[in-house]
Amino acid sequence: MKQFNAAHLEVKKTFTQGFETHPYECGWADEAIFYIAVEEVHGHNAALNARVQISPDGVHWADEGTKFTPMTECGLYFVKVREFGNYLRLATDIEGENASFRLLVQIACKG
Repeated sequence: MKQFNAAHLEVKKTFTQGFETHPYECGWADEAIFYIAVEEVHGHNAALNARVQISPDGVHWADEGTKFTPMTECGLYFVKVREFGNYLRLATDIEGENASFRLLVQIACKG
């Protein structure tokens, strides 16, 4: 029987600059899906870029290679990840003049 777990990494926060989500320990899982719900977008030419990072210890991080398409409007976005080791998180950059994004970031893992 497969195990499944879902968690909120960032809950309805407004971001004006790049950030990293809280790390999530999921070495037991075979696959993970990151979800970003963009609830509000403000600013001129606002764009949110996000990429998956992996870590063996939750302290030292490397880009895994999976990236979201740039987010410029409200909606639900996701990426799927496999073969990732012990910890996962998202690293983001925000572009645009006076840009801000209100987000809900979640991860779902199964193994």
